Amino acid sequence: MVFSPGIQWNLYWKKKISGKLINHCIDIPALNLTPLKLKQFDYWDPREVFEEKWDEYDKIIEKTDEYYKAIIEAGKRPCYEMEQIVPGDTDLDADGPILDAIYYKDIGEVGTGQDILMDEIIMDLRCLDAHAHLGNFVFDSWPEKALLHYNVGMKIGELSLPEDFNEVLLWAHIDNRPFFRCLHGYGLCLWKLGCFKEAEKIFERMLWLNPPDNQGARFNIYMVKDKKPWREDY
Repeated sequence: MVFSPGIQWNLYWKKKISGKLINHCIDIPALNLTPLKLKQFDYWDPREVFEEKWDEYDKIIEKTDEYYKAIIEAGKRPCYEMEQIVPGDTDLDADGPILDAIYYKDIGEVGTGQDILMDEIIMDLRCLDAHAHLGNFVFDSWPEKALLHYNVGMKIGELSLPEDFNEVLLWAHIDNRPFFRCLHGYGLCLWKLGCFKEAEKIFERMLWLNPPDNQGARFNIYMVKDKKPWREDY
């Protein structure tokens, strides 16, 4: 953030300052966060998906869109699960702070839910699910603000991936889901705001990381490629 200070004064015991915000950006690496750990699992192999028809490989490729062609031709890739941080989740018999926040949002006490999520972030900025749900809470009413929440969570997750990470993060590995919620929300916000090309890249990334595509990224890709305006019923 670049801030040009102006007048400074004291109000009671507090110091005040006025000025002009010249520029701002989200610079996650500057925070020197400890990257989330990655746990390696077995390989994801497209042969297992098409095991009964693998002898008909050429026909499979012919009937597959360009995105899955690349995924299939890349062959098997190692799977990883990203560490999930939920600082206040210490009672295994409780629902946990994230579910508590969702509960308050669902009964109309959005502010209470947001406070719970912000407390999680204050305790550990790497709580990706808190960023994702803060975005979810304002997605309908304020997509520009939701975009920022998703973006921060997404960039913290990316900080934890090696440069040029080209492997698999399956949705089936539960701790990967907060990162995918941030990616998905970020892509939807870009789409909703008319940033079709940028949204396409996010959905392509999601499909590559999680070929089973539990969030339907492959359907969104073609919507944004055709520049169809976002609609809630998609």
